[in-house]
Amino acid sequence: MQAEDMEVPIINNLNDNGDRQRPKGKDVFKDQQKESESSLESPNLEFEYGDTDTLTAELSELYSYTEEPEFALNRDYFEEDFRTHARGRRWIELTVEEQRAYVMRLLDALEVTDRDKRLKVARAILYLAQGVFDECDTEVDVLHWSRHNVFLLYDMGIFTALLELLSMEIDNSQACSSAVRKPAISLADSTELRVLLSIMYLMVETIRVQTEDHRPEWIAAREAFKNELGSPLYNGEPFALLLFTMVTKFCSMNAPHFPMKKVLLLLWKTILFTLGGFEELQQMKVQSRDHLNLPPLPEDSIKVVRAMRAASPPASAMELIEQQQQQKRGRRSRRVQPLVKQDSLDTYNERDPFKNDDARDEEEDPEDTDSGIEGEVDPLDRDVIIQPPPPPPLLRPPTERVNFPKGLPWAPKVREKDIEHFLETSRNKFIGFTLGNDTETLVGLPRPIHESVKTLKQHKYVSVAEVQIKREEELQQCPMTLIALLKLLLAAAPTSKAKTDSINILADVLPEEMPITVLQSMKLGIDVNRHKEIIVKAISALLLLLLKHFKLNHIYQFEIVSQHLVFANCIPLILKFFNQNIMSYISAKNSICVLDFPHCVVHEMPELTAESLEAGDSNQFCWRNLFSCINLLRILNKLTKWKHSRTMMLVVFKSAPILKRALKVKQAMMQLYVLKLLKIQTKYLGRQWRKSNMKTMSAIYQKVRHRLNDDWAYGNDIDARPWDFQAEECALRESIEKFNSRRYDKNKNGDFTPVDNCLQSVLGQRVELPEDFHYSYEMWLEREVFSQPIQWEGLLQNP
Repeated sequence: MQAEDMEVPIINNLNDNGDRQRPKGKDVFKDQQKESESSLESPNLEFEYGDTDTLTAELSELYSYTEEPEFALNRDYFEEDFRTHARGRRWIELTVEEQRAYVMRLLDALEVTDRDKRLKVARAILYLAQGVFDECDTEVDVLHWSRHNVFLLYDMGIFTALLELLSMEIDNSQACSSAVRKPAISLADSTELRVLLSIMYLMVETIRVQTEDHRPEWIAAREAFKNELGSPLYNGEPFALLLFTMVTKFCSMNAPHFPMKKVLLLLWKTILFTLGGFEELQQMKVQSRDHLNLPPLPEDSIKVVRAMRAASPPASAMELIEQQQQQKRGRRSRRVQPLVKQDSLDTYNERDPFKNDDARDEEEDPEDTDSGIEGEVDPLDRDVIIQPPPPPPLLRPPTERVNFPKGLPWAPKVREKDIEHFLETSRNKFIGFTLGNDTETLVGLPRPIHESVKTLKQHKYVSVAEVQIKREEELQQCPMTLIALLKLLLAAAPTSKAKTDSINILADVLPEEMPITVLQSMKLGIDVNRHKEIIVKAISALLLLLLKHFKLNHIYQFEIVSQHLVFANCIPLILKFFNQNIMSYISAKNSICVLDFPHCVVHEMPELTAESLEAGDSNQFCWRNLFSCINLLRILNKLTKWKHSRTMMLVVFKSAPILKRALKVKQAMMQLYVLKLLKIQTKYLGRQWRKSNMKTMSAIYQKVRHRLNDDWAYGNDIDARPWDFQAEECALRESIEKFNSRRYDKNKNGDFTPVDNCLQSVLGQRVELPEDFHYSYEMWLEREVFSQPIQWEGLLQNP
């Protein structure tokens, strides 16, 4: 079935009932005009991709604006209890030993049975973790005392005590059943959980981030905490698994009161802390290659991507219409228009050699059309040539010439499979038979083929995954929860429609009493949008981190998780996320700076007005939204790389125009991953698409790594033929099941079970005996032991 014949649910606008609807013509024109204006005005975004945002930003995103009154509540409970202990002195005036004594007192108070008293103590501990802000004058002081107190709390064993309380709250069936029956859930239903999770998040995030003022004892505590979180100390399971359980329970509608944003943030930071971030992954990859005796990586991908520059986006539909009108005017007057400055996406300024003189071939939907070269003369009057003629000196001075780049950013790579395919084709052509997977024998092949093979082998790249797959194949000849995250991601996507049967992710942001004024409604609206953005940020970072660690640990662990994600419609979900005005999402102003922690607890609160809320902050872009977009694009790349069946899904869901619109964001890293996704499907999109999108093709050539014999630009690759792609997924599933059976199946095949030759362990095993054993035991001894002659002297002879 062709892609055009299939029903694609994500490319058209949907109304609340799920029915398709198209906007009126005037609205389309307005949208195109807005897109045209935004593409002309979009600046280069000074964005540095990393594991997380700044510590202040990460801490502020823990709290919803609706929770603001609780800061004072935490302080009041702390001071009420602390006043009886300190007798007029402040927390920052106590010695460390006095502070430890008070924390021990709080730890004892956590064990009381009264729920309300326990909550007050937990709030007092939360105030300490928040940095005793009432005793500080600046935000820096708050962060300093927060760090000091967090390490003190960890040293006194607070985290373990909180974990026991968290387990109790998770298993609180009364609270779960009460929440299920409630028609509307608010902040009040998750108070205890929110306080506990907030303290734990502050502890994990503060200890995770290393600063210049780290003391030696803090460095030791950091390593101890990291090992503790990653080890199965909590009921035989790591801490992250308990949080995954909360996600699953929430998505199954059994605990709708769980504060999911805090759970996801804590889960993400726990995984990041225990397994390591992107730079640690790069180091582990280098170590893995060295361990497997593979050649070192040709470059550090993180450094290469950070050094890239953003390119101007392809022209929008409105710009194309204006350009066509200019060309028509120029054709009527038969005058050559001055050459417009070349777009940086088309560095080489090549004429398209594949375009013929038939004007009918140029007709295409403007939404999916790219302007090949701006400011050219009439295409009907030009010849089909590779290099354009030199422009007249008067039209463009020599100083504005386009310079060829000194070098491409990536070292080219070749797979062993590509070399085998090249030799198979060459042997068939020149000799008439093949030698299977032999890549060494070159007898009978002409000299140029020898040189080609030599060049290919110089750039051969063997990944850790390929070594693991080969090893699994040899071993076979000899004798998770993530889906719930996709539900949350769908619920938090800005393009999702509110439905009665969807999960409610706003339980920990909605107040008990709904707003009654316009100002309160605007504030809540910003808070809800910000809440969704933070959830998307946490889930996208968490999924990417897990996929990368699984792939490095073992390729088949990565493949089984990837296949689960694909079968759960992760690919169309991410495309649905990008099927919006992505420039608006990147530059969203869903934040109220004066309400962000720790600013709101140190400075006096100014009067909020509707105008100030509409204005938002002065940032050029929203860091978390750009971070989320890059993460989702990287996930999509990981799911589709070298998987032709999944690449066909990108084609079927018409992802090309969606991804091309994402190129409007002038940020190099985001453009790179968009171009990668466009590159893998160009061979499937047809010749007409490639003709009409030469500027995008040029950008792919300039920015994406080259595979020396990858015929992506022409569509002649044998793998591009549309035969049964289901076989690919089935073969992968079979390999995964063999891997799981060999590594994790407890009921292994007895023929391949290792033989235990240790006398002590064999005699020490518990053997299940039948009930009638003691009746026949003496008879068995007489028959099998006493009546059998034993040749004792045989033991003394040499075998």
